[in-house]
Order: sequence, then structure tokens, then C-alpha cells
Amino acid sequence: MRSLTWDRVAIILGCLLGLAGVMHFVHPSFLNDIVPPWLPPNQAFWTYLSGAVEIITAVLILRPSTRRTGALVAVALFIGVYPANLYMAWDWRHEALSQQLIAYGRLPFQFLFVWVALRVARANDTYPYPV
Repeated sequence: MRSLTWDRVAIILGCLLGLAGVMHFVHPSFLNDIVPPWLPPNQAFWTYLSGAVEIITAVLILRPSTRRTGALVAVALFIGVYPANLYMAWDWRHEALSQQLIAYGRLPFQFLFVWVALRVARANDTYPYPV
């Protein structure tokens, strides 16, 4: 059942995903650095692809009629990019403690994002689609 609270959470999630997606195109070098370098064809490919998927997912979540689908895509996205977060934590192991805390702090937040997206999907499982 839909609720106003989860609608608001969905809007926040959609906006955050949209902003993150845009950042893939505005500042790709940072994101290229956290993509595991052994992924073919190259890191930039994965940065731009994940940015495009984040923007599309954001649009799906922001539209009430596609919110459930968008939230489920977001779950898959959050799971799919988790290896980049793991690689970042490993790669930053020799960085300053503040940088390491950022890298390690991202790991549990990904699970929170998965949970939030699942809740948004569940809150929108009976959305009355227009005929």
C-alpha cells in the first residue's frame, strides 16, 4: 500500500540517483578510479553506463506510474555497483584515515540503499495505473 512517507522517500531517492548519475558525466575521473581496472572494455565505459542507468532509474522512480519498476531497478543497480565500493575500500587502504573511513563507510550504506529501494517498491506494489 502506498504511503505519503514512502512517496517522499522515493522522491528523495530519485533525486539522489539523478544527481549521482549526472556526476558520472560531470566528473567521470573520480568514478573511473573506483571501477575495478580489470573490467573490460575500460573503466570509463562502466562509469558512463552506470551514470546513464542511474539517470534512467531516477526518472522511473520519480514518476509514480513507474516508481515500483524504478525501485526494483535501483535494487539491482545498488547490488551491481557494490564491487566498485569493495574495490574502492581495498584500493584506498593506504590513503589517509579520513579517506579510508569514506571508503569503508560506503559499504554498509549500500545495504541501506537496497533496503530503502525495496521499501519504495513494496509501498508502490498496488499503484492504480491509469487506463
